[in-house]
Amino acid sequence: MRVIVTEHAKKRLKDARQEGITMADIIAAATSIPGRVPTATRFRGFVARSGRVFDLVAKDIPGGRLVITIIGK
Repeated sequence: MRVIVTEHAKKRLKDARQEGITMADIIAAATSIPGRVPTATRFRGFVARSGRVFDLVAKDIPGGRLVITIIGK
């Protein structure tokens, strides 16, 4: 499955709250979500390799899975 990360989500990775979360962590989390996600949905409790816990908001579009934003804990 193709994962598309929005510019907003990429920008959020630079914030202190999301420190330690990488693009690889986001892609792994997005691909681990089973099934189809027809509307923007918040998925909770992913853990980055750095140990940082984060949530992400994703939605399936014709081009793949769109990651709208990342929320660090």
